[in-house]
Amino acid sequence: MSDDEVLFEVREENLETGMRGYPVGYCTTSSVDPIEGLFYKGKPISELYLLSPEEVIRMLVDGKELPKDRAISKEVSEHIESLSRKGHPMKLLNMAIQTLGMIEGKKDYALDQMQLIAKMPHLVATVINYHAGWGATPLPNPNLGYMENFAEMLNTPDCEKESLTEVMRLFNILHFDHGGGNLSAFVGKAVASGLQDMYGSIAASMLALEGPRHGKANQDCLEFVQGVLSEVGENAAPSDVEKLLRARLSKKELIFGFGHAVLRAEDARATILYNFVKKNFRDHPLVKIALHLRDVGPKVLKENPKIANPYPNVDAISGTALSAAGFEYPIYFTLLFGLARVVGVSTQIVYERIEARGGKGTPIIRPKYPYKG
Repeated sequence: MSDDEVLFEVREENLETGMRGYPVGYCTTSSVDPIEGLFYKGKPISELYLLSPEEVIRMLVDGKELPKDRAISKEVSEHIESLSRKGHPMKLLNMAIQTLGMIEGKKDYALDQMQLIAKMPHLVATVINYHAGWGATPLPNPNLGYMENFAEMLNTPDCEKESLTEVMRLFNILHFDHGGGNLSAFVGKAVASGLQDMYGSIAASMLALEGPRHGKANQDCLEFVQGVLSEVGENAAPSDVEKLLRARLSKKELIFGFGHAVLRAEDARATILYNFVKKNFRDHPLVKIALHLRDVGPKVLKENPKIANPYPNVDAISGTALSAAGFEYPIYFTLLFGLARVVGVSTQIVYERIEARGGKGTPIIRPKYPYKG
């Protein structure tokens, strides 16, 4: 048996566990080290966040250039603006992606990937502006970068564009990918294994992302930070926050923003955002509370021997960072997550459909489910 081969014995207690920990393929885009955190193409996110989104995208897609046409067609935007505003805007985004595929798709995984990545900022801005009632979305400016354009196309009221652009740049890069087994990536690849096109596969991935256990986590975490702030006030001491956490745990209430399925240290992405808010928004009430939670949360959670990772994850601070920069609309946070994650998921789909197994692609997903009477 070679060093790369590992035997896995599947027992009954391994069933109905979400396939957690069982390898089913290769991820060519990213990996997650339990201590050092996220790596793209073998390079740590602690270095890559300093680059532009375009540079990181180019690295993830193996040097391919994004198309110059970054605008969705008028037909697509008109269709989006004919849909109902009821319900969560991720439903709108899902329909918008499928509409874009029906109208502009090429039925070619590689071509459609690059077109979709290029047009996602305009597509997402159109969905948000329409759902929020912020007016018509301007066309992309060819003289602006990927996230600069997105920030300019958002008609966010009373928001300082420079801060908004920087927090969107960071959020975008930090969420491009996170291994091959997270739910949105796995679902997108599973749907593509049936030869669904890129747009339909990404739409399925976005539905997976929409779920409260996946993409909605940073919205839940922000609401948690807001709740702590309302209870203790912005001038609270760390000891006040610690007392509140202990009280919540004693009542078996959830503490949001800590722990991770893979990580066993503070999420490197969280560290980047903590440094960002300390530098730019240290006096913001939410930031004050988030920093106190960072300090006292691990101390309190470490006392429970059943908790494998008591450290903050990226969701603990990402919503606070967005809010502090002026984007105080948590209902749209998952759309920002989806905007970024399309890069990694689509790249993994391209690999599994046209590159894996010497170009044959992976077979259709078909795990075994033993009958239980």
